[in-house]
Amino acid sequence: MKGTEVRQPMMCHRARTLPNGLKVVAVQMPHLHSAELALYIKVGGRNDPPGKAGLAHFLEHMLFRGTEEFPTSLDIETAFETIGGSINASTDEECTCFFSRLHPGEVPRGVEILSSMLLRPLLADLEIEKRIITEEALDDLSEKGDDVNPHNLASRLLWPGHPLGEPTIGTLETIASFTSEDLRRHLETYYRPGNGVLVVAGNFEPELLFAAAESHFSSWLPGRVPEISPPREEQQDPRATFVADADSQAHLQLSFRSVCRHDPRIMSLRLLRRILCGSGCARLHMNLRERLGIVYSVDANIAAYEETGYFSIELSTGAENLATAVAETLAEVTRLAKGPVPPQELERVRRSYFYELEYSRDSCYEMQVRYGWGELMGLVRQIEEDVAEASALTSEDLMAAARELFRPASLNVVVVGAWQEQERGAVMEKVAAYAAAWQEAGGRSAVSSRDGLAVIT
Repeated sequence: MKGTEVRQPMMCHRARTLPNGLKVVAVQMPHLHSAELALYIKVGGRNDPPGKAGLAHFLEHMLFRGTEEFPTSLDIETAFETIGGSINASTDEECTCFFSRLHPGEVPRGVEILSSMLLRPLLADLEIEKRIITEEALDDLSEKGDDVNPHNLASRLLWPGHPLGEPTIGTLETIASFTSEDLRRHLETYYRPGNGVLVVAGNFEPELLFAAAESHFSSWLPGRVPEISPPREEQQDPRATFVADADSQAHLQLSFRSVCRHDPRIMSLRLLRRILCGSGCARLHMNLRERLGIVYSVDANIAAYEETGYFSIELSTGAENLATAVAETLAEVTRLAKGPVPPQELERVRRSYFYELEYSRDSCYEMQVRYGWGELMGLVRQIEEDVAEASALTSEDLMAAARELFRPASLNVVVVGAWQEQERGAVMEKVAAYAAAWQEAGGRSAVSSRDGLAVIT
């Protein structure tokens, strides 16, 4: 890390595997005064059975509905509160995680409560939970019942007909269809010790964690988990979908089909994201906000799955500004693909990334994610490894990654809002011009005219 002093890490991590296959990870952070407990299960939206989109997410919620030892959700919440915690959970496309901050001296008790939730759930109050999740799902729908969540719409463009293209929360129809039998079957199929990782990060004694895990999770029976079905990567042209919604702004998402989480170009994508949207002096922020004044904020995200992924750029603006926002954003990513990042800019972005990595050493949450989620996905990396990899990247490396990432044939455009036909036409003209420019410059795009665009309305 040129020009900076890197302190030696005060933490260390240890991992053990129980006889039933459950991996247990202890991340010691003796400089802190708290701990973070998490249990990861490698099951998410992509594992939902046909016609049952949202089942993994729904099951996550149902595990809060009481256990043999803690008969109600209030009992579970109270048990965690008494040890300094507040239990929460999340489900994404590939993973379900249950997590809570707690006092370091209460790690064994936290493991005990969590084991009760996963191994002895009552799965009670099914109809009440359906009403709750229905309310959550309604947030993604317009008054007409159309899905207006840009992430959901982009996923359908990227992976049509595959579970990755379905909303993780499910649909109103699938949520209504869930039965107790569905939940029990999904629990027995995917909630297996070999498909999970228990992790604690913070100021605690690791041997207490290992002993608690052995005590409370050794009865968890192993089982074979079904293999996942990979999506077909068949996109040859830019795709677009426009959804009308009575909003004062239009929401734009440009998603480029990208690489899987084990791809060696992931670090290049991390730096490219920061160059575009990582700070107040990032390119798109300076261009769209400070120069043109057409957005309040603009963000970029990377999603990397087992065998695929995407790189998205998201913003909101007035419908009359859509074509300009699309043109300027595509022009910026083209510059990254066709010319090297200036050394001063690269060093600034790289240094900022290094500092973020250093700051993460002070976060129990970030460390349990790094080592817990990393263990689950076979991607455990030390901070020093990330620093070394980012340090070795050159402007030419970033340009090569951008040239592959930002190909027009990988582009998926989502627009949600009060747009008019003339604004849709203007956006599509900008996309067609982008594709034509890459083809003229020798880029690998199969699109040469607006007629070549695959448009979904």
